[in-house]
Amino acid sequence: MPDNPVETHYTRNDLAEVILAALRAAGKDVDHLTPDDLAPVDEFHGGQRQATIRLAELVGLTGAARVLDVGAGIGGPSRYLAWRYGCRVSGIDLTAEFVQVAEMLTRRTGLVGRVDYRQATALDLPFEDMSFDVVWSQNAAMNIADRDRLYGEMRRVLRPGGKLALQEVGLGPQGPPHYPVQWAREPGISFLFTPEATREKLVATGLRVLIWQDTTDASLDSARRRVRAAAGPAALGTHLILGADGPAMARNSVRNLEERRVALFNAVLERAR
Repeated sequence: MPDNPVETHYTRNDLAEVILAALRAAGKDVDHLTPDDLAPVDEFHGGQRQATIRLAELVGLTGAARVLDVGAGIGGPSRYLAWRYGCRVSGIDLTAEFVQVAEMLTRRTGLVGRVDYRQATALDLPFEDMSFDVVWSQNAAMNIADRDRLYGEMRRVLRPGGKLALQEVGLGPQGPPHYPVQWAREPGISFLFTPEATREKLVATGLRVLIWQDTTDASLDSARRRVRAAAGPAALGTHLILGADGPAMARNSVRNLEERRVALFNAVLERAR
């Protein structure tokens, strides 16, 4: 297993085989897939595909954009953005297995050349300064304690006038979340900041807030759907990524939202200079 506890949390060693088996069981041609075929499993964040669509609309994505997906997971949002908008997307993730599965699914959707992935830490992005028009991240920061460095790296690789598009999980007003959750089986790798503290850190990094949108209530329906999906172990859904703990994590997602232990939000920010 990996040495990094965050990577260990996400690694299951048989993810490619599990996903392909579930796709076959759902009647999909695994050699000729579309992003829509994969949406139930590869949109590994609150709200899934609809949340990706909302964030893309908020940031005003166009086909000319060069996009970096920080915490790309197995590649659902990055493939969707390339497929839907025609933009060129690079994704990074800390988890080697996620990167391997992302590359495999990209080949099977015919998007090689439009999307690429590499294993890397978000605290040391392997790109030159001012390389991207849009930096994109959905539900990735929860495992990162050093938010100043994270947001500083995101700003560094943005071009002046470029935009940062975030979907984040924040700490709610009613205390810490119940575990396990999708990003942590225990509190040691969970680093939640309140939305207010997150905003302060982003602004201090040198980013200007354009849009700030609470999505906590809107995320409840999606979380409840994941609970129903996780009840059937053969079903195609994001619970496949986290194995046997998936159903408990899905139930706690609903409980934490209902009890306001977590707060979800979207944000779009701009690098002014």
